[in-house]
Amino acid sequence: MSQFLEIPVSRIEPDVLQAMLEEFASRDGTDYSEQERSLAQKVESLQSQLSSGELAILYDTSGEHWDLIQRDRATELLNA
Repeated sequence: MSQFLEIPVSRIEPDVLQAMLEEFASRDGTDYSEQERSLAQKVESLQSQLSSGELAILYDTSGEHWDLIQRDRATELLNA
């Protein structure tokens, strides 16, 4: 059974956060728009969604990996 922890963005060093967002934005299957966007545009969009609270960074302690999750889904996982 997975155990999730939310990682506050404020606790992540800016350069580490930048690398995380770049890694996430370059994953296969993360571009769903009709128009191709640059990596910088994708990262900017992710940063904006994190700042507004639309996204959360969750760490799965059993799988030992992190992911960006929509806020409503993150709340479900954290309360499970």
